[in-house]
Amino acid sequence: MASSTLKNESGTEFLPENQLILNAVSEGIYGFDLDGNAVFINPAAEKMTGWKTDELLGKNIHDCHHHSHSDGRHYPKEECPIYNTLQDGIPREITHEVFWRKDGTCFPVLYNSTPVYKDNKLIGVVTIFRDISIQKQTEHSLRHALKQVQALSEKLSSENQYLQLELADKTGDVGISGHSEKIKELIQQIKLVANTDSTVLISGENGTGKELVARNLHQLSHRADKPLISVNCAAFSATLLESELFGHEKGAFTGATNRRKGRFELADHGTLFLDEVAELSLEAQSKLLRVIQEQEFERVGSSESIKVDIRLMTASHHDLLKRVQQGLFRMDLYYRLNVFPIMVPALRDRLEDIPELVNHLIHDLNRKLGKKIKGVSKKGLQHLMLHNWPGNVRELQNVLEREIILSQGDVLQIAPITTINTNNALQASSLTLAQMEKQYVTQVLQQVNWRISGNTGAATLLDLAPSTLRSRMKKLGITRPN
Repeated sequence: MASSTLKNESGTEFLPENQLILNAVSEGIYGFDLDGNAVFINPAAEKMTGWKTDELLGKNIHDCHHHSHSDGRHYPKEECPIYNTLQDGIPREITHEVFWRKDGTCFPVLYNSTPVYKDNKLIGVVTIFRDISIQKQTEHSLRHALKQVQALSEKLSSENQYLQLELADKTGDVGISGHSEKIKELIQQIKLVANTDSTVLISGENGTGKELVARNLHQLSHRADKPLISVNCAAFSATLLESELFGHEKGAFTGATNRRKGRFELADHGTLFLDEVAELSLEAQSKLLRVIQEQEFERVGSSESIKVDIRLMTASHHDLLKRVQQGLFRMDLYYRLNVFPIMVPALRDRLEDIPELVNHLIHDLNRKLGKKIKGVSKKGLQHLMLHNWPGNVRELQNVLEREIILSQGDVLQIAPITTINTNNALQASSLTLAQMEKQYVTQVLQQVNWRISGNTGAATLLDLAPSTLRSRMKKLGITRPN
């Protein structure tokens, strides 16, 4: 500002030549002499700070409006950029400080400290500033909005990844097939408890469809439009299960390269289904009990509590009360989970449901395998009805899927079921590993009429190369009968 003039040689007061223009601008303007005292203050500065010209002229303004940082810490004059410019003549622009008003409040400012020269001699500093409160508020709002968007994006990404994995292993709808008295009783129980938030414990043998019951409970509940998140507690080690349930922070353990949300967090406002809950370690049971009681948890590697609103459903093929008596399951957790128990009947206890189950499963398998099977022959259905089904509905589905793959027609001709069941378990346990392998390979070969290669050959069913299967047959001494 070389055009500025001084009122006297001492430099205690100077005024810009274009004072009328400076008085009209919206930015605040201060002029300082070499001692740091105010010699010029425009109306905009008065309006922003509440300090009047006659209150500040000839005084050290730093002591009035720049004496403290935004957090209240003392701001020594020696560190002030304005006074630094008075010392070295270097212009500065500052964006991270506040000015204090006369009433004791402060506001964020953007200001410049510019040296003023006359005849190449430094005679003072002019500071131009403006209130950037709205800008800061906008930036804060945008950062907050961005954080929310990132959190939602992360959640949607996690849910999408989880749901893709879930859908990859699901076929068909969630209907429960059958009209037996046991199934009618089961459906009635589901309808009674579905639209509550009560915790449900689903019991039953492996393969009876406990997860199917959980899916029905969820779809009939008021949380149906929220996610149903499933966890097989037997599929993870104790260490990994904690991360799977509660999530982890980046660096929480070796291999944790990113922050990950756990199943509890993904199930917020929805339903969490813990399958095979009896497999939880006692430590994990303790943590689960706390989440049920307090509806909050911490990610692995974090001390921040996360609140959740979930409906909990659990399942087990074990007798949990017996596990409690054996010291393998916490009694307090058992009573927390056993609010509304549901027992899923074994297939052998509802054999009259097999025809309807077969039709339902064939419909789903046709869609999965791209087939057009119409049904099972009358004799084949009789064979299905005579089997004991130790593997329950899952075993029935596997039998039908295998037969559909092998079938050359549109009606399945099912032979008597020869899979190993509970009645010959003792006999199987007396065989060596090689004998059991020979028995199983021979059984598969018989089912495909000793066809080794091709889409319906034994090698395909055994997931072996045809040459590998022939070598295995030779080693086991398996030959096709004449």
